[in-house]
Amino acid sequence: MDKIHIENLEFIGNHGVFPEEKFLQQKFIVSVQMETCTRKAGVGDDLNYSTHYGFVSEDIERVFFSKSFDLIEALAEAIAKEILVKYNLIKTVKVTVKKPWAPIKKHFDFVAVEITRSRNKAYLSIGTNIGNLKENLENAIELINKLEHTSVTKVSSLLETEPFGDVIQDNFLNACLEVQTLFTPQELLKALLNIELELGRVREIKWGPRVIDLDILLFNDMVIQDENLAIPHPWMCERSFVLDPLSEIAPNVIHPLERKYISTLKRDLDKSK
Repeated sequence: MDKIHIENLEFIGNHGVFPEEKFLQQKFIVSVQMETCTRKAGVGDDLNYSTHYGFVSEDIERVFFSKSFDLIEALAEAIAKEILVKYNLIKTVKVTVKKPWAPIKKHFDFVAVEITRSRNKAYLSIGTNIGNLKENLENAIELINKLEHTSVTKVSSLLETEPFGDVIQDNFLNACLEVQTLFTPQELLKALLNIELELGRVREIKWGPRVIDLDILLFNDMVIQDENLAIPHPWMCERSFVLDPLSEIAPNVIHPLERKYISTLKRDLDKSK
């Protein structure tokens, strides 16, 4: 991936936790490294396919003076968010904030925070078998689209499926979504759980009836095994109601553990029936 660098922008500001840091002027040095593709801009010598580093510098300055941040971590987050939200060509940004005059009673060059933030792509499975099924899915998609710095970019066809497990219940209506977001996986999970609650989800019976079910299937090419979150979804390769709609919108996405295309996983599952 190509990179655009803006190195060592100097500002005088009032960021810090201690009262004297809020009052006394201090020097800060900000650098950003932005991952993008410069091929079209370079071949065509066309600014429309580039990211104007002069505008980015002005935006960094505006964020810097927008408030007094207690932590340079928060300042770095605000700068990264501004760049990713405003400049669609930027896929990933690394922000470094240096504080040469930090209140440390030692000889040092500077203290610094460096963060890397990305524009993320996730694939979700959504399903319902209580009430107005189509309306439930539409409401869930609408609420996901309203999440901060998140948008639903692809929606599969709706698929009616028989229930999974031993619980006697009505058929499900399922679909898969492609989502662009600045959330981390855990932040996205929390937001989806809140949407389930808002739409009336009650967890009483495992694999039982539900007004809405929202699952993260894939998140970039990450492999995550946390106490409350596993990515890729551990059962996705065994479920036609997941692979059928997912293959429709993401046939050439590669499962990070199986190392196979989603379309290949679907064919493998179809053959095993």
